Amino acid sequence: MEAILEQISKIGIVPVVKIDRAEDAYPLAKALCAGGLPCAEVTFRTDAAAEAISIMTEKFPNMCVGAGTVLNAAQVDAAVAAGAKFIVSPGLNPRTVKYCQEKGVPITPGTSSPSDIEQAIELGLEVVKFFPAEQSGGLAKIKAMAAPYVNMKFMPTGGINAKNLTSYLDFSKIIACGGSWMVPGDLINAGEWDKIEQLTREAVQTMLGFELAHVGINAANEEEALKAANRFAFLFGMPVKVGNSSIFAGTAVEVMKSPFKGANGHIAIRTNYIERAVNYMQTVLGVEFEEPKRDEKGKFKAIYLKESIAGFAVHLVQK
Repeated sequence: MEAILEQISKIGIVPVVKIDRAEDAYPLAKALCAGGLPCAEVTFRTDAAAEAISIMTEKFPNMCVGAGTVLNAAQVDAAVAAGAKFIVSPGLNPRTVKYCQEKGVPITPGTSSPSDIEQAIELGLEVVKFFPAEQSGGLAKIKAMAAPYVNMKFMPTGGINAKNLTSYLDFSKIIACGGSWMVPGDLINAGEWDKIEQLTREAVQTMLGFELAHVGINAANEEEALKAANRFAFLFGMPVKVGNSSIFAGTAVEVMKSPFKGANGHIAIRTNYIERAVNYMQTVLGVEFEEPKRDEKGKFKAIYLKESIAGFAVHLVQK
C-alpha cells in the first residue's frame, strides 16, 4: 500500500470538506488539527477548492490534505499544483486513474460493484473508495465483495457517522472512513470553528474508545501480592487468578509479584485500535512511547508511554 494511504490508515478518519470560501481553509484546518484529525479531503465541488488546498498545505505542512470529487485530468493538475497529496473520485474513470498513476499521485476511485473492483484490479489498485457507502449496501456489501477480492482494501464514504464508524473500522479490509459529520457545511459557512473542533475531537474519541483496562499494583514479593489480591477478592467478590509474574483479582486489579514498571505500579488503558491510538497520541499530543510488544503477526499488543503519571507507568492494550 502506498505511503500516503498507510498514513491515512493510521489516522482512521478522513474529514470530507466542501469549502465555499478559500479564507475558511486556514481556520478549518486549524480546528481539524486541534481536534485530532490532521487530514482533509477537500472536494472539487466549488471554485475555492484548489486555493483552499494550497492554504492548508502551506500553513499545515504535516497535514495530510487531498482532493475529492476529482473528475478529470485538469482537476488532477489543479489539485496537485495546489499541494494535494492524494486524489479521490466518486467513480472509477480509467482515464483519470491512469493519468494519476503516470504523475505518481495516489488515487482512490469510487466503486460500488464487483465490476468496479475488477476494473480497479486491472489498473493495479490496492485500495478503492466505496461510495456511497450506506446507500450502496453498507458494511454487509463491502464484506461480501471483499470475500472474492481478498487483496482489495476499501475506504467507504457516504452515510458514515459516529454511530456506525467503529462497525466499519472493525473490518480489517477497511483502511479508513471518509465522512463529513464533524465538518458540516453550515458550521463551516458560519465560522463555528470551536464546534468543528469539538465534533472532531468527539469523532476521534469515538473511534479510539479509550477505557480503563486494569490497574497494576507493585508488591514487594509474591506473598504480599497474594495477600493483596485475596483482600480485593474478599471485599469485592473478585475471582483470583495466579499468573507467572502477577496475580489478578477479577480483571480490574493486577498485583505484581515483584516491583515492575512505575514507582507504584502501572495503569492499562484499552483502545479499539492501538496503532491508530499511538499515531494520534504521537502526532497530535506529542506523546513518546517505548518499543511496543507485538503479536505473531507483527501487530501491536501493548505499548508503554515513556512518561509516568503520579508514579504509575501507563500502557495501551488492544481491545
